[in-house]
Amino acid sequence: MKLILKDGTVFEGESFGAPKNIAGEVVFNTGMTGYVESLTDPSYAGQIVVLTYPLVGNYGVPNKKLWESEKIRIAGLVVSEYSEDYSHHDAKHSLAEWLKESGVPAITGVDTRALTKKLREHGVMLGAIGANPAKGGARFTDPNEENLVSKVSPKKKKVYGKGPIKVIAVDCGMKENIVRAFIRPGVTLTRVPWNYDFTKEKYDGLLLSNGPGDPTKCTATVEHIRQAMKDGKPILGVCLGNQLLALAAGSRTYKLKYGHRGHNQPCIETKTGRCYITSQNHGFAVDGKTLPEGWEEWFTNANDGSNEGIRHKSKPWRSVQFHPEAAPGPTDTAWIFDEFLKSL
Repeated sequence: MKLILKDGTVFEGESFGAPKNIAGEVVFNTGMTGYVESLTDPSYAGQIVVLTYPLVGNYGVPNKKLWESEKIRIAGLVVSEYSEDYSHHDAKHSLAEWLKESGVPAITGVDTRALTKKLREHGVMLGAIGANPAKGGARFTDPNEENLVSKVSPKKKKVYGKGPIKVIAVDCGMKENIVRAFIRPGVTLTRVPWNYDFTKEKYDGLLLSNGPGDPTKCTATVEHIRQAMKDGKPILGVCLGNQLLALAAGSRTYKLKYGHRGHNQPCIETKTGRCYITSQNHGFAVDGKTLPEGWEEWFTNANDGSNEGIRHKSKPWRSVQFHPEAAPGPTDTAWIFDEFLKSL
């Protein structure tokens, strides 16, 4: 089993997933736990994920109540050491069994430290994984060149609850824990596809979800957000939602060198100076310098200074680049959802 990077670097190991060749964008995640939630996060669509924590699989795979979507979303998995023996009271089967059933290739025995250092120096890189990916049909194509959101977003709307507060959630690849966070007494949550015209619906607030890929591909979503802004509707964005709100406001986005993927990203709230530890998974970011008049940066990343949230100075529009819903990771910023609902 091999992982081949576009620059020709080859990492060899043993297969413990599906026996197939596949290409994708090679990225790394620094989380110590939560591989089940991460692998089912739709924001990972098109990516071969390298887990930097050295031992993976030791607690198996639980039932779907802890999944962040209905299936594994990553293209492939790379680990240093896979644990064949798992132990957890909620485990239903092994990670290897789950990967094979899902048709996702995985490789163990790789020097993930060396691989991560390479990605840190070069930036995220295209790659292919498989028994012989160079001859097996895998191509070094950039998944971000297509609209990945359209592949992970649902085709039909779905309604949760019957409360008087009506929230429209634009599902661009939304994690299930965001849905869980909004299913409360008094709330009706209507989950709609990425290109659904929600402007004709009656609602009190708009939620923009996380999702994969380049936000500039979601032109229909951006146009609908602009209309919601004209109507003065309260808006909260999460992850990709931060980028979509920024684009709707007239700002620009760009691709980060190697992205932020893990559960320990420190973010500074600009006005208070308070630091929050956050869970993140994104490869693009908002260019804070391009925010138009009336907007300000809400949070910034303490490590690299990149934007981690924006808000309007007088209108009820705000968004964050990190994940308040965690799953996995810390719940330090869960209050953001609370404040949004209270404002409605």
